[in-house]
Amino acid sequence: MSTTSLPTARARAKTRLSYNRFRSWLVACAIRPEARLWLVIQLAILHAVLWTFILINLKAAQDVHMDVAEAYGWGQQFLWGYGKHPPLSGWVAGLWFKVFPAADWATYALAMATVGVGMVICWLVALRVVDARRAFLVVVMVALYPIFNFKGFKYNADLLQLVTLPLLVLAYLNAFEKRTWQSGVWLGLAGALALMTKYWVLTMIGAIGLAALIHPDRMRFLLSPAPWVAIATMVVAMIPHIVWLAEAHFVPLTYAGDTYSLEDAGLVHQLVAGYALHNFALLALPVALAALAMALVPPWLTLLVRAPLRVVTRAWARGENAGVNLAQALNVWIVQIIVAVGPPLGALAFSIYMKTDWGISLFFLVPLALVAIPALRVQSAVLFNIAAIWLVLSVATLAASPWIAAREMAANAGNAAIYGARSDLARELTQAWHTRFGSRWAVVAGTMEQIQPLVFYSADHPAALMPLEAWDSGLTSREDAKKYGFIGVFDPTDGRLPAFEKWVSEVAPNAERIVMTTRRFTHGKAGPSMSWNVYIAPPAK
Repeated sequence: MSTTSLPTARARAKTRLSYNRFRSWLVACAIRPEARLWLVIQLAILHAVLWTFILINLKAAQDVHMDVAEAYGWGQQFLWGYGKHPPLSGWVAGLWFKVFPAADWATYALAMATVGVGMVICWLVALRVVDARRAFLVVVMVALYPIFNFKGFKYNADLLQLVTLPLLVLAYLNAFEKRTWQSGVWLGLAGALALMTKYWVLTMIGAIGLAALIHPDRMRFLLSPAPWVAIATMVVAMIPHIVWLAEAHFVPLTYAGDTYSLEDAGLVHQLVAGYALHNFALLALPVALAALAMALVPPWLTLLVRAPLRVVTRAWARGENAGVNLAQALNVWIVQIIVAVGPPLGALAFSIYMKTDWGISLFFLVPLALVAIPALRVQSAVLFNIAAIWLVLSVATLAASPWIAAREMAANAGNAAIYGARSDLARELTQAWHTRFGSRWAVVAGTMEQIQPLVFYSADHPAALMPLEAWDSGLTSREDAKKYGFIGVFDPTDGRLPAFEKWVSEVAPNAERIVMTTRRFTHGKAGPSMSWNVYIAPPAK
């Protein structure tokens, strides 16, 4: 005869006690001054580790994005600029890959380390505006924002702004509150650091300047030394880059003008609408999940049965809210409204090609702007709920990531831009060079999208030369190509092929010309076949 052992009332009570004790511990750590920073840092580290493994699984059949490979190439030399952008993203990549190998997993770890640091800074920004309870809610909402996970897979200048722009906002809120010359120095240095990431940050710098002029307490700030010391500090800190910019004949501005100017008004309107809808959809996820966390505060089940509307309305109340610094909240609201509305209006006014990725850096303040609404009441249970939602979704995504990757590959099996085997091509070209010349392959020539992955994956990491573009990176030169030899790689379907072949004929008329084809197999499934025209020019004798 068998018996079934049922948990005793004492065991069930102990389980509930342990659960309640853990929930209380989490809330206490989020609020207590001596523990809250370490809790947020640990959250950021766990987030970075989990999502690094998720991205490794999701991108197993893909090479790294060309932007990541480009940043790696820039980091091989520490210059004051790299043709298209200021140098900070290249410097960070250079320092990272002095420690870590040039491997796919290391690029995803770099991306997640970047967003992890950004999360911590966003929390520090939130503490300037709201109390610790709301600040923790903000940082977990940021972790749920797809820019900080799925969409944050590629390290580039856009992603690095998730560190430098929150740092800039933090420095501004500090300077606005303290109004000392020291706070002005920190604001100026933060502004310079942001500008050294990408010139697009001028949108945020302009928004902060307008916020300082619009804010009701503007005279107290403007009559202090802080803003003027900040401007002077930023100008002085930018002098080395400005000198490089002049010596490079302002080539990044040429790049921006040639790449993002449009004449088709209809296309401009379409791109702006797509930009707005794309970023609204991304922001809807963390906002909806935060609303769910607030709805699940006990006794939510009883309320759902007896008074369902109360599940929503109980989080809102009139009256003063000591958990919100209204003066600083007003700064955040003004800045966020300006950076949300200004760029799309500018694109419409000046016929600019509006990329959806440009919103990556501009909406990290949205969770804070919403949580800082004084009428919103945040109960302690919300903190545990939002943390649990983040953990469940992250672990579930990790478990499902191999299946998601397989589904994506099946749906896009013929997409060479995503699944083309450029890493295999890099290895074959490196071997071909060593076989012919017995020396290091120093220069690869072609277009960015074709040759940057070769820089990353080749064991020789050749410098990239883009002879058809005015905004070459400055890492090598046409003279180096003649002296050390080069391998040219070009897509035979690219309409610029005749111009590239003309350049090769002028620089290396005796270059060997071959066609190479590669194809990757992942878990027994074939990716798309790709062919390239290859030009091997020997070193000068």
